[in-house]
Amino acid sequence: MKFTCIIIEDEPLARNLMEVYVQKTSNLVLLNSFSDPLKALDYLRENTVDIMFCDIQMPEITGITLLKILQKKPLVILTTAYSDYALEGYELEVFDYLLKPISFERFLRAVEKATIRLTPVENPNPIPQAQPIENAENGNSFIFVKDGTKLIKINLSDILYIEGLKDYVSIITKEKKIVSLQTLKSLELQLPVRQFIRVHNSYIIAFNAIEAIDKEKILIGKNYIPISDTYRKAFREYLDKNQLGN
Repeated sequence: MKFTCIIIEDEPLARNLMEVYVQKTSNLVLLNSFSDPLKALDYLRENTVDIMFCDIQMPEITGITLLKILQKKPLVILTTAYSDYALEGYELEVFDYLLKPISFERFLRAVEKATIRLTPVENPNPIPQAQPIENAENGNSFIFVKDGTKLIKINLSDILYIEGLKDYVSIITKEKKIVSLQTLKSLELQLPVRQFIRVHNSYIIAFNAIEAIDKEKILIGKNYIPISDTYRKAFREYLDKNQLGN
C-alpha cells in the first residue's frame, strides 16, 4: 500500500534531502514540496494527504502555528534542528519528531510507524479483539512490561491511564508511574478493549478511572486527559454503550 505525503521546509538543502528520502521509500508518493508554509496551508485545505513532513522554524508562520490553524490535519511528522518544541508538538497530536540532521535510517523508522498507523484494519469491529488478556487460557488480568532490565507485573485494575512519548510509554497507576520502552500502539494491543480506550494519539485511559468529562478533556485523579478530534466520536460511542450496560 502506498501513502501520499507533502514536505514543508524553507531550507533548500533540507527540502532536497527530504525529497530524496521520500523518493527512496517505495511506499511513499510525494504530492508536493513547499518552501512557503502559507502555500502549503492553501494546498492542504483543498487536498487530502496522508503524511505531512513539516519544519518548525519557517518564515511567515511556524510549523506549530500551521498545525494550530489546520482544522483537518494529516499525520504530522515534525522536522527541526531544535528540540524545544517537542512537548508542544505532542500536545498538537504530532505523530513523530525528527531532529536534524535527519538520517535515512531514522526517517525510515518514522515512516514505518506512520504507515502502520495509517494502514486500515481488515476487521474494524473491535468485538473479536475484546479482552484479549482476560479471555486467554490462563485468565490473566495483568500485563508484564519492561522497566529497564526488569519485567514489571501490572494489574490492569491498577492502571489509570497511559501516555505515549515517541518510543516510550508512561503507565500511570494508582500508586506509581512506570516508564517502558515500547510504543503506545503495541501496548494498546495487549489491553482489553472493554476496560481501556484510546482518546488521543498520546493517551489511553482506563474507563473505570474516569471521574468527570468536561467537553474536550477527561478528569482522572488530578490530571486532565485531552480528547482529540480523531478519537472523539469513537469515545462517545464507547461511553454511550457502556452507560447502557452493553
